[in-house]
Amino acid sequence: MNPIKTNWYVITGGPSSGKTTTVNLLAGRGYKTTIEHARHYIDTQKITGKTVEEIRANQLVFQRGVLDMQIAQENELTLDEAVFLDRALPDALAYYRFLNLPEDRDLLQALQAHLYKKVFILDPLPLVKDYARTENSNDQNVIHGLLIEAYESLGYHAMHVPVLPPEERVDFILKNV
Repeated sequence: MNPIKTNWYVITGGPSSGKTTTVNLLAGRGYKTTIEHARHYIDTQKITGKTVEEIRANQLVFQRGVLDMQIAQENELTLDEAVFLDRALPDALAYYRFLNLPEDRDLLQALQAHLYKKVFILDPLPLVKDYARTENSNDQNVIHGLLIEAYESLGYHAMHVPVLPPEERVDFILKNV
């Protein structure tokens, strides 16, 4: 299967690297953006009365729910419209590897569907815990490395975005699109 070229830019990085802040600032400047699905999945499950611990208890179900949301979102995007994605499908590959989950057929097929225009990997910031983030500093570093490996294994040459004030990170990205 030959991937379809898109005009989509991926903003990724390990937990607490400033992805959502960066994507929100891009949206504030008028760019089309997407949401981060792990947090969205948790929020949709919490509405049903589940706790974060219950939601994350079965990591395969959790990762699959996030993957399904990501696949649906990417299938709804216009290929030639410039969009900044808060994570993309290769992030799922990194998380599957981090959690030692089997890489299922749907994930592998989805990874071949689209070709992203450019991938930006944000260098990590100090880890900030919140209701949805359960990783520790070691996990943060391991996941960051797995993200780099996942994108590189798929042929992407990601651009690393250094730690800068948020608006300067956005400027850096926009100068390199």
